[in-house]
Amino acid sequence: MTRLRLEVRGAVQGVGFRPFVYRLAHELGLRGWVQNDGRGVRLEVEGERRHLDQFRERLQAEAPPLAVVQDVSAEWLAPVGFSGFDIQHSDAQSSKRALLLPDVATCAACLGDLTDPTNRRHGYPFTNCTGCGPRFSIVRALPYDRPNTTMAGFTQCAQCQAEYDEPRDRRFHAQPNACADCGPRVWLATSNGQRQSAGADAIRQAAQALRDGFILALKGLGGFQLLADATSPAAVKRLRQRKRRWEKPLALMVGTIEHARALATVSEEVAAALTGPSAPIVLVPRRPDAPVTAAVAPGTPLLGLMLPYTPLHHLLMHELQVPVVATSGNLSDEPICIDNGEALVRLGEIADLFLLHDRPIERHVDDSVAVWTNNTLQLVRRARGYAPLPVRVNRTGPTVIAVGSHLKNTIALALGHDVFVSQHIGDLDTRAARDAHQRVIRDFSTMYETVPEIVAHDLHPDYASTQWAHTTVGQARNGDDRWAAQFAEARLVGVQHHHAHLVACLADNGIEETSLGVTWDGTGYGNDGTVWGGELLLGDARGFRRVAHFWPFRLPGGEAAVREPRRSALAALLETFGQGVCSWEDLASIHAFSARERDLLLQMLRRGVNSPVTTSAGRLFDAVASVAGLRQVASYDGQAAMELEHVADRTVTASYPFPVSASEGSQPLVLDWRPLLSAVVDDVRQRTPVGEISAKFHHALAQVVVQVAREVGNPRVALSGGCFQNLLLSELCAQGLSNAGFMVLRHRQVPTNDGGISLGQAVIAVASQATERT
Repeated sequence: MTRLRLEVRGAVQGVGFRPFVYRLAHELGLRGWVQNDGRGVRLEVEGERRHLDQFRERLQAEAPPLAVVQDVSAEWLAPVGFSGFDIQHSDAQSSKRALLLPDVATCAACLGDLTDPTNRRHGYPFTNCTGCGPRFSIVRALPYDRPNTTMAGFTQCAQCQAEYDEPRDRRFHAQPNACADCGPRVWLATSNGQRQSAGADAIRQAAQALRDGFILALKGLGGFQLLADATSPAAVKRLRQRKRRWEKPLALMVGTIEHARALATVSEEVAAALTGPSAPIVLVPRRPDAPVTAAVAPGTPLLGLMLPYTPLHHLLMHELQVPVVATSGNLSDEPICIDNGEALVRLGEIADLFLLHDRPIERHVDDSVAVWTNNTLQLVRRARGYAPLPVRVNRTGPTVIAVGSHLKNTIALALGHDVFVSQHIGDLDTRAARDAHQRVIRDFSTMYETVPEIVAHDLHPDYASTQWAHTTVGQARNGDDRWAAQFAEARLVGVQHHHAHLVACLADNGIEETSLGVTWDGTGYGNDGTVWGGELLLGDARGFRRVAHFWPFRLPGGEAAVREPRRSALAALLETFGQGVCSWEDLASIHAFSARERDLLLQMLRRGVNSPVTTSAGRLFDAVASVAGLRQVASYDGQAAMELEHVADRTVTASYPFPVSASEGSQPLVLDWRPLLSAVVDDVRQRTPVGEISAKFHHALAQVVVQVAREVGNPRVALSGGCFQNLLLSELCAQGLSNAGFMVLRHRQVPTNDGGISLGQAVIAVASQATERT
């Protein structure tokens, strides 16, 4: 006889891990106890050594499906004579390091309860168990126990309490456990808050309102969604007008995987993602005869599809039997609403009706967005189903808060081997978004009871995230803010934007060695004060060297050029051909301006007034899209580049010239796109199909990546930055590099866009401390 003490770290709370341990111990005839603590699960078991060895082996091999076991520490001790096996109350005093599980889609067992007329939870829109339901959106503190969640105000009835207390029941310690007698309730209200109906009647009337063309605001798992009938052009147009989202594609929800396949080409891998626990929105190729209005996703052959992921969604979609637009419950560029009263105020002029419930949402969590590419699911937006699971890293160091980028913002918290990356926060252009950014930082630091030693931020002084970092640390040192006082000893670490992209990709793949990073995006503040964006960096978390970049040109109007691809085109044409280009009105980019506008922009460029120098790959995409006649003014970020990608003729393999300058000493190589743009102009004038122009452009980019990789000679190449959301570019680069013998690193756990920046910032900040010590 002997005793075994184990500490299990990872996502092991709220997944049925303790009852699993209980059942395993009973099966093997072992005695002892198991307990949640702030770091995960602790347990002691005693019995015969051979049974303990079996227990230890099966503990990881047979863990519950949702559990993520990072490590298990073991200690052999003398037996103390336990009389049975107990599940003890959680230890709330231990340090807070347990992994929070993301919100999880409704499991098959609960869906069976929901649809079984004989089950007491038939039709109950908040059915859940330890295998599914809300987690991150309802927890208020660690450890993850009911009193520490927004379910604390709902007292369980006798039947629910019996399930909750029985270790052999799948609802044992399911913290959101409830039924129609004791749990949250749903009702339908008008835009002024007046109740119309409740329960099943509310769901039926909401479905009928959608069929009648009305817009519905639905309180979901991590916030509100705006719903409209996707088969109705009038309903979708009205939603776009009210939400002020004029052309950006809208996500769709369909009732079943069969309904999804009626709209789009859905592979088995995509079907597994749509029906899995994370249940993200997945971008898939639209069928030509898909029965949804073209206004859902203009200018793209893709549809963003998701399936119902809560019982409430399942019940509503069962009533509807038609696809609906299901987009974030906000005005464009604002955080989603999570509170009933807030939603009635902020969404009152958008939605006609509100499907509400009384389970509080602790924090906003958007729907995640992903795409299947190169045999892997690549995240475009990381939120529900994924956040706040950490990225595991090898290097440990000081506690770091990384405040992220300005666009597509996330924040990150580095603790030991874990970097916890937050849910998607969004662009920080509005006061509401900046407030949400601060709330998430407070949320993470409070949840894990941390005092940050380093605050990592972007180098760009005008980013709202950078300004927050400097202001908060300044207030802490001046004693102006009680909460900010925890930052009084924190050190500020500025991180170059594209270095963060590179290191985020390395960390995403568990790589620490020096690698070549192809970091292409719209804009990032460079070490030389110019706007970088077409960079190839050689480095790791400790530092980098700029080995190549695009030929620089000026952006007339700065940020205005981001919204107007024609500005990038004009500047690029001037850089290529000289001032005479201003009279070439046969080109769409030139014709898009009046003569006076062209003169003004030319003067700005000559004098360098509000015309920053850039090497941006994203702006080159814009310029080519404009010259090709696709898009002169964009209604959302990346629209021109996306349209250029989607028109590409996949049968074309030719490419444009894209010469690379010879290296001079330590100076970086320069990728000269001017011959490329000249060839594009020739093709436009010869009326070459725009699909061929796009294909040749993409092939040229991929080939120049391989050429530079060969010159640099590092065996690993990381592809990161917003441009690699472009699947054609990403796949061509990956294929070319693989064929040339390189190891290709691409994002898997965080987005390739700025949503991954905070991860890179955190890892670089940790490495900076180690570098200073050496």
